[in-house]
Amino acid sequence: MHLHVELPPDLATLDDRAGQLLGEAVPSGRLGVAFSGGVDSGLLLALAVRHLGAVRVVAVIGVSPSLAADELTAARGVAAAIGAPVVEVATHEGDNPLYRANGPDRCFHCKDELFTRISDEVAEAHGLGAVAYGENADDAQRPDRPGARAAANHAVLRPLADAGLTKADVRALARAFALPNANKPAAPCLASRIPHFSEVDPDKLRQVEALERVVHGLGFPDCRVRHHGEVARIELPEDDIVRAMQPSTRVTVQRAGIEAGFRFVAVDVAGIQSGAFTLPLVEAGHA
Repeated sequence: MHLHVELPPDLATLDDRAGQLLGEAVPSGRLGVAFSGGVDSGLLLALAVRHLGAVRVVAVIGVSPSLAADELTAARGVAAAIGAPVVEVATHEGDNPLYRANGPDRCFHCKDELFTRISDEVAEAHGLGAVAYGENADDAQRPDRPGARAAANHAVLRPLADAGLTKADVRALARAFALPNANKPAAPCLASRIPHFSEVDPDKLRQVEALERVVHGLGFPDCRVRHHGEVARIELPEDDIVRAMQPSTRVTVQRAGIEAGFRFVAVDVAGIQSGAFTLPLVEAGHA
């Protein structure tokens, strides 16, 4: 970890811009960073500690069945490496029938629950002057991010996007700071693995989590287990598909899928498909 490393000019400009935005947005009090442990929220947390100081920053992790246990453990480790204190708040999006219905706006209801809990349970107790989350400039342009609407409704800041940091910029700065998650693949919540309009329930989330844990353990850090009832459809980067078809690996994955409660296990030859469920509905005007 090198939060105070001297940066090359291009990254220094981005760092200065983000630091100025953070200073203006949080002139006093503490900043609560909605923290998932991913590279975007990890960089935001690191920038906040770098420019505001660790005593004025707190990482807030929303804990629910949609967050894999391994992801929670990893998030705690990243926050500890950065030097930021962590507050874990239980979220109850699963109690909301609109969330369980799993329409294209599911992420709105999830983020709305998280930001409501932060406002109700964390802000006053920890002296938060503002709350921020890790949306970057590229994601700000995507139409399949209803969680951004929830952030706007709660006046949650998005310093990375406002500073113009793209996905590539985020990765470059994370590597410059030697963040432990600098090369971590994107890891959307477990609910994103369930097709829209198929109800989100804890049993499905547990099935997905159990099979993904085995696939990760076989050396495939970037994977999605899509839940199609009796069928688990596994998405992997294209370069990993052939390796996943090796006899011993294939048998292990199939057995894990059966043990998780699926009847069939398939590997999708199309590879990883970000927004596979939401984007077609958004583009068709159903969101």
